[in-house]
Amino acid sequence: MKKLFALMGVIVLLAAVAGCNTVKGFGQDLEKVGDKIENKASK
Repeated sequence: MKKLFALMGVIVLLAAVAGCNTVKGFGQDLEKVGDKIENKASK
């Protein structure tokens, strides 16, 4: 299960990097990913 979450995290991170054009945009994308991980972990 941990491997699945790690793989999903990497995929999301790669999509975020590919989707943003600036460092600021990357920071916002990374923050959203972190929020989603926290929400999943708290359930």
